[in-house]
Amino acid sequence: MTTHSPGLAIETQGLVKVFGTNRAVDGIDLRVPAGTVYGVLGPNGAGKTTAVKMLATLLRPDDGEAYVFGKSVIREADAVRSRVSLTGQYASVDEDLTGTENLVLLGRLLGHHKGYSRSRAAELLEVFGLTAAADRQVKTYSGGMRRRIDIAASILNTPDLLFLDEPTTGLDPRSRNQVWDIVRAVVAQGTTVLLTTQYLEEADRLASRIAVIDHGKVIAEGTPGQLKSSVGAGSIHVRLRDADQREEAERLLIGALGSSVQLGSDPVALTAAIPGHGTDLGAAEDAARALAELARAGIIVDDFSLGQPSLDEVFLALTESSVQTGGTHPGRADHTADRTSDRTSDRTGNGGGSNGGSVNGSSNGKSGDIVKESAA
Repeated sequence: MTTHSPGLAIETQGLVKVFGTNRAVDGIDLRVPAGTVYGVLGPNGAGKTTAVKMLATLLRPDDGEAYVFGKSVIREADAVRSRVSLTGQYASVDEDLTGTENLVLLGRLLGHHKGYSRSRAAELLEVFGLTAAADRQVKTYSGGMRRRIDIAASILNTPDLLFLDEPTTGLDPRSRNQVWDIVRAVVAQGTTVLLTTQYLEEADRLASRIAVIDHGKVIAEGTPGQLKSSVGAGSIHVRLRDADQREEAERLLIGALGSSVQLGSDPVALTAAIPGHGTDLGAAEDAARALAELARAGIIVDDFSLGQPSLDEVFLALTESSVQTGGTHPGRADHTADRTSDRTSDRTGNGGGSNGGSVNGSSNGKSGDIVKESAA
């Protein structure tokens, strides 16, 4: 790849990173439109964090090409750093400093004068709902508050591209929703966000496009709707009257639909993908046939519903296929990859890891405004 396509924040081809005998990233191709949230979804050790580190210039690729806004992450690393910011999996702010002190310190390190640093810190603390805790040491903050101060530190200078590496891991639902609101507000101001996550709902709620990574490879990519359609036209959710009949119902559904059946934690619940031949009408006909099979066997269904497959079902189907094919996906090159967990960490951002928290390399001089609706 020698030219960069306009309108893309990130473009990679054949990106590879090897640690010893482990191919942590094994030929990843990405095309991330500017001004969007792009989700990177995958299990632990899939290669998500390693890929982010290469795109943020914290790791040098062993092979392949990667461009951020047309700048090579290898040959033009300084230009890339001036436009990006990274928030890793764990907060990197100083726990012995207050929220205000942390943001002012980082503002000064970014080259702003003291007055501007204090006003920008106050603005971000207000927007992120942290004004009341501004003069408290960060070590007294809750997990959700620490995550918000960490993201605030990443956008002291509003970056053109913000990497968020599993930003809501370990947060309660309320705090997770607050972070989601912040992400939406940042994107509304024109920033592109690359979001890695293990939370399927998070990717579904935020991302306009999603890449599913497993064993260091992209095994599927598209909009949430396209990914859901790729594993079937829909799904049927069934609740039985008698839990003792679930095993027989599973067998009949597999036979009628020719697809896998998931058994829920509820002892009377089953969910089956419906091939449906790619059409809603076909899916309805298949569901009717499956329900008829259950009725003929004397299995009473108290409730059923039809719907598009969830992203959970998509993820399980795709990663199961990847495991069965040795980490590859139909139509992709066959390279064996081993999962690896990259444990390197460097809070300074010099060749370190995103596990270390936030790195703000943006020097474009934009302070930016985060819309007030994001305050939680």
